[in-house]
Amino acid sequence: MTRQERAEASDQVDPAARGAGGGATDRATDGATDRATDRARGALVGLAVGDALGTTVEFQRPGSFEPVTDMVGGGVFGLEPGQWTDDTSMALCLAESLVARRGFDPTDQLQRYVRWWRDGHLSSTGSCFDIGNTTAAALRAYEETGEPDSGPTDPHAAGNGSLMRLSPVAIAYRHSPAEAVRLAGESSRTTHGAAECVDACRWFAGLLVGAIHGRTKAELLAPDYRPYAGAAAPATPAVRAVAAGSYLRREPPDITASGYVIDTLEAALWAFARSNGFEEAVLAAVNLGRDADTVGAVCGQLAGAHYGESAIPTRWRERLALGGTIGELVDGLLALA
Repeated sequence: MTRQERAEASDQVDPAARGAGGGATDRATDGATDRATDRARGALVGLAVGDALGTTVEFQRPGSFEPVTDMVGGGVFGLEPGQWTDDTSMALCLAESLVARRGFDPTDQLQRYVRWWRDGHLSSTGSCFDIGNTTAAALRAYEETGEPDSGPTDPHAAGNGSLMRLSPVAIAYRHSPAEAVRLAGESSRTTHGAAECVDACRWFAGLLVGAIHGRTKAELLAPDYRPYAGAAAPATPAVRAVAAGSYLRREPPDITASGYVIDTLEAALWAFARSNGFEEAVLAAVNLGRDADTVGAVCGQLAGAHYGESAIPTRWRERLALGGTIGELVDGLLALA
């Protein structure tokens, strides 16, 4: 996932003709840039917020709990309000790598994932208390072989662990949609090499980049949506079905928040499609229960990219663990473009 460059204004323009019109154009450009920056920031902050909201009901059956309405912590890990799980830890490791290496380095990404797993690097509690089986197997394989494509390719290992952490790639490569899509797939292969995982990450990265650049919800959810001219349709039948709008024709319990990447993608899009704002979207996502933190994180990425960081309730943003670190990493990602 080459970067698109903005056309520069001709240096032959008569300075006298610039006047107020030029200033208005500059202000309009600045306003559009500010809105795109707000949306890009929302893609990572929204991930962390959705994760923190979902921890409360993670692993619980739908309908077996009082609906989540605020960031209250608790859950199976007994977290404080604003603390988050592996979704955000891995996203921050990915963001940190992109910033530190000034680009995409899968080996460096894996080294940071291992630091989180072994030493609690970028954990909201100081230790790794939650890790998926596929991710753990991939990190063990990397420690043994040093191979960057350590994710199992077995179709039965098509979990949601690479989709949940994806937004830093879309933010860093937001001006290069084709590169964002390509590298999203490569980012999956470090821990999740199954074809559906790679394909889901590619397609979702295209949605994130489109949202950051202000594509409407109707455009993003259209069956023929493409993030750039000539972009290919999803490669796998399951992702193609979601892209075609399967979630628009289904409701729970047919929408399920399992750890399967296709279920997670479908559930997150179902929640986003039926919402009129960030809060409504992520609460609908996490209240599906089961893998609530990850569905919340995936929905939060897209809802944040669409509605913007400024649309995320202040009370939630201010409660996020390591909020300063998240902000600094977003700044670093934005500076890469």
